[in-house]
Amino acid sequence: MSAMKRALDRAKGQNARVVFPEAEDDRIAQAMDRLRAEGVCEPVEPGGVTDALVAALVEARGMKEALARRMLARPLYRAAAMVAAGEADAMVAGAVASTKKVIEAASIAIGLAPDVALPSSFFLMRFPDGRELIFADCGLNVSPDADALAEIARASERSGTALLGDARVALLSFSTGSSGAGESVDKVRAAAEATGFVGPVQGDAALNPSVAAKKGLGAGDANVLIFPDLDSGNIAYKLAQELAGAQALGPILQGFRKPVCDLSRGATVDDIVNATVVALALA
Repeated sequence: MSAMKRALDRAKGQNARVVFPEAEDDRIAQAMDRLRAEGVCEPVEPGGVTDALVAALVEARGMKEALARRMLARPLYRAAAMVAAGEADAMVAGAVASTKKVIEAASIAIGLAPDVALPSSFFLMRFPDGRELIFADCGLNVSPDADALAEIARASERSGTALLGDARVALLSFSTGSSGAGESVDKVRAAAEATGFVGPVQGDAALNPSVAAKKGLGAGDANVLIFPDLDSGNIAYKLAQELAGAQALGPILQGFRKPVCDLSRGATVDDIVNATVVALALA
C-alpha cells in the first residue's frame, strides 16, 4: 500500500476538523472545498475570540489574559488555539505566513508533545518509480547538534512508521562508519549511537544494498533519511524534485501535541490537499 493510500485511509477514518487560518487565499479555499467534497475532513476557518480560546493560552501556557487576547487577534494564533482547545484536530498554514510565524503560533498555543525537546519537519518524497522516502529535516533546524539530530531521527521514525508502515532510518554523512572524521561526521556518529539507527552512512550505502555490503554498514534499504543539517537536506529534496521528478509533500511539522502542517508558499491546490492528508495521518 502506498503512503498516500495509507494516509488517506487513516485521515478519512478520523472525521477530523482541520482549521485553515489562510482561507482567504484562493488556493486554500479550493483545497478546503476538495477536502470536504472528498470526505477527508471538515475544513473550518478561525472564528472569533472566545473565552475557551483565551483559556487555552492562559491555563495551558501560563499567559496573561490581556496578552492572550492580543495574540488571538491574529488568525494564525486563533487557529492554533482552536487546536489547543479541542475545537479543531489539526492546523494547516504557511501558504501565506512564513515558517517562522507558523512555528511560533504552534509552539505558543499547542506546544510540544511529551518527551519532545524540539520541533522538526520532514518531506514525504514520492518518486516516479514508486519509491517513497521521508527526508528530514529539510525545512526547520539549521544546524542541529548531536542531541537535536537524535531527536529529529526519533520523530522521523514515528512519522515513517505511520506513513510507510515500516521505518528504516539512516543518518547521512559524507563518511560511512569509521572511515572519516571531523565535526559534522562526529555529531552524526554520536546521534546514531544514541538512537541505534544506521549511521554515519553515505547516501549510496543507505539506499543501495550492494554498496552497503561493500562498506559494511546497514542493509542499504533505508526509507527515512536524516540529513546532518538544513543545507544538505534542503538541497537534496530540491534536487530530487528537479532532477528525478520527485513530488515533495510538506514540510510536515513533527513533535507538536497535535498535527500542524507548514505549507510551502508556492504550494498548489494539490499540494495543500495532499499535505493535509499526510498531517492527519500522523494524528
